[in-house]
Formats: sequence, structure tokens, C-alpha cells
Amino acid sequence: MATEDELPGHPDIAAMLTDQTSACKAARDAIASGGEVQVWDRAAPHWMVYGIAATRLRRSLKRGLPKTIGLDEAVEILARHRGEQLCTGSILAADRSWFFTLYFDATGTELLACSGVKRSPRPSTKDSVEP
Repeated sequence: MATEDELPGHPDIAAMLTDQTSACKAARDAIASGGEVQVWDRAAPHWMVYGIAATRLRRSLKRGLPKTIGLDEAVEILARHRGEQLCTGSILAADRSWFFTLYFDATGTELLACSGVKRSPRPSTKDSVEP
């Protein structure tokens, strides 16, 4: 998996997280704590990126998942970019407790939004009871 340092030509992601959404501070903290940053160079159509974010928001609201941050704001921001190509990226916190999605313009040089979701802890295999 590529990290931010392995992506020549990509700007400093932490510096780009300037409070576009309420998830930006937590995403910056995740990077500072050794989180894995990945940015995809391929742009995708707005309908695809927006559709995925909007579906995540609907599902989280339906299920009552309070452990998302900035997702509603990200959907609002993405709605203003209809018809554009968008790039995406992600940050996985070092402790794997949070996953952030980054939304960029088509060139990957302007960060439009960031959202985060708290990941569910996975059951430990050593805690499993053998039959």
C-alpha cells in the first residue's frame, strides 16, 4: 500500500486538510500518528463518487451509526461538483480504528472534502473458543 511519502507529485495531504469538514482534524491526527495515506491518480465521474458517499450517508443514518464524521458535509460539498471528474484517497489510522475518505478535484491538487468512519473492532482469534 502506498503511503503519502511514496507519492511524488502529490501535495502534503495533512496540509490540505484545512477544515473543509469536521473530519479534517481527526484525519490530520491520524496522519501525524503514522496512518497510511493512499491517493488514487485516476479520476472518476461525479455520479460515482457522489453516489457512493450519499449511499454511505443514507445507510449510516438508517442504521443509526453515530461513528461517522464529516460524511454529511462531504455529501453536501460533492453535490456542488456535479458533472466534474473527482479523485479520491484514503487514510487508515495506524491503530486501524478510523478510516477516512478524501475527495479531490480531477487533478488531485485541491482537497474538496473528507469523511471518516470508526471501524468496528474485529474479534480476536485468540479469544475464540475451540470446539
